[in-house]
Amino acid sequence: MFCNQCQEALNVKGCTKNGVCGKKGEVADLQDRLIYVLKSISFYNQKARESGLNKEATDRFVLDGFFATLTNTNFDKQAIESYIKKGFEIRDAIKAKLPAGTLPAEEALPVIARVTPESITEMDVAVHSTQNEDIRSLRELLTFGMKGLAAYAHHAYILGYKNEEIFKFIEKGLVATTDDNLGVEDLIGLVLECGQKGVSVLALLDKANTETYGNPEPTAVNIGVRNNPGILISGHDLRDLEQLLEQTKGTGIDVYTHGEMLPANSYPAFKKYENFAGNYGNAWWRQNEEFEKFNGPILMTTNCIIPPRESYKNRIYTTGVVGFEGLPHIYEKEDGTKDFIPLIEQAKTSKPPEQLESGTIVGGFAHEATLSVADKIIDAVKTGKISRFMVMAGCDGRHKERSYYTDFAKALPKDTVILTAGCAKYRYNKLDLGDIGGIPRVIDAGQCNDCYSLVVIAQKLAEAFGLEDINELPVSYNIAWYEQKAVLVLLALLSLGVKNITLGPTLPAFLSPNVIKVLVDNFNIRPNTTVEEDMKVLLG
Repeated sequence: MFCNQCQEALNVKGCTKNGVCGKKGEVADLQDRLIYVLKSISFYNQKARESGLNKEATDRFVLDGFFATLTNTNFDKQAIESYIKKGFEIRDAIKAKLPAGTLPAEEALPVIARVTPESITEMDVAVHSTQNEDIRSLRELLTFGMKGLAAYAHHAYILGYKNEEIFKFIEKGLVATTDDNLGVEDLIGLVLECGQKGVSVLALLDKANTETYGNPEPTAVNIGVRNNPGILISGHDLRDLEQLLEQTKGTGIDVYTHGEMLPANSYPAFKKYENFAGNYGNAWWRQNEEFEKFNGPILMTTNCIIPPRESYKNRIYTTGVVGFEGLPHIYEKEDGTKDFIPLIEQAKTSKPPEQLESGTIVGGFAHEATLSVADKIIDAVKTGKISRFMVMAGCDGRHKERSYYTDFAKALPKDTVILTAGCAKYRYNKLDLGDIGGIPRVIDAGQCNDCYSLVVIAQKLAEAFGLEDINELPVSYNIAWYEQKAVLVLLALLSLGVKNITLGPTLPAFLSPNVIKVLVDNFNIRPNTTVEEDMKVLLG
């Protein structure tokens, strides 16, 4: 095992026995093999596309298989083995249907095209096995960016929204990571292209969410509890939430969100459910203590699961791409629906949740809601009431150094406004930071995928101020990262020309010194340091 894809990589280098996340070494190795199988599928499916023979099921499998390898998503050895087995079956079926003359002779095929279920167990197939440090770094950066791309494309796909160009790029990128003819410049181009596709997929997902569930509205979300038994839903999948709310309607069971599902409370389509009780708890890494106290069943819908404690292991369920050995899994039916009866029946015998806190927090400031008061915001900037916007989006995590983000938010001048999205907000979204003339000092756009809203807001403000360069706005970026969705969001920002980003709490372990230099020279990316020093830089 060697895994360095997340911010918690051991000693900022990589995990070599078991992951800090709790992933076993044998599972990490299986995930490397799964990605290699996806590369083999991609080699053949590129040719199938050229012949008009691509199947939608292949696109879905590649998205799901890639997504299953994200940090904190699937820890289940048998599930990953099943993906590998099915992947080879899909690969061979694609190969068999290609027209005669499409492929060169067997011996002329690249290694990824000739790999078999038997040979893959003897091969070093991990992307980090590349010898050249800079090529390895760029291949990893591209791979991890594409993992985020696949995850967001998966979310959109679930709601019926697809973009053929995303599927094509993922295949192209997967194959490219095995092509020794591609040098540093070629790979940098692919990394930036991944960022461009990131913008496209974030826009697609925004469209999928808002056309399906309405534009988020500024909402005071209850963070206390009621006296009914409850089901807690975590992750990012709004379709799972919709089905759970519908199936629990009229049962006397309340539904609470957790972690990245918090922003769902601001969508109009979900507000009609009287049993939608609010949000329970905080960011993903605190789930052990919080899940113990919830008392009812818990549904994990996407990445964010951590190894569960025995105290609640008998009432946590996985679904979609999530998996953990020994936990019951709710499978999708052929018509795309899911049956949550096991959770509902267990909830009926559960005690109500133990209260963690009380009150409300305000969310729902996606681009439509924020831009509806753009005149007010612009006036506040012109009159000096707002001096600067601080983008503090991204991920939260366990490291104690992340208290930096709480301290930074507290130390910001009272004429600054925080723009946020993702679970990083849990470091400051419950602080009493007040408002500026009715404009809240923490504008929460939603989940990590809703970073797109922050881009739209910045672009519209640039237009309003007559600026051609988004970097001329009074906007600074102090971003926290943890996993591969955040890598994709970062690449998306870079592809839009955003510069001067401060990134922390550590720089990615998979970036070589030379690749870091490219990012510094072209985009002026810098690691965070101390609150005092970063405040000087970011406040200009």
